[in-house]
Amino acid sequence: MRAAARRGAAKEGGKADGLGPNSEIGRKLKQYYDDLVSDDVPDQFLDLLKQLEDKEKGTSGGAKGDA
Repeated sequence: MRAAARRGAAKEGGKADGLGPNSEIGRKLKQYYDDLVSDDVPDQFLDLLKQLEDKEKGTSGGAKGDA
């Protein structure tokens, strides 16, 4: 009976962190994601986004005038 009680306690302990037996994997994935989010966006990518935005503004203005 003691072994069963210990297994039950271990299961409850695993669920307490919300990730169960995969908690270490979850922590590492969260750390990786947090690192990615905190990285700066490269200037070249920002320039491409700006060009796309400018082109969409020019295209959408002409489409509205035609309709």
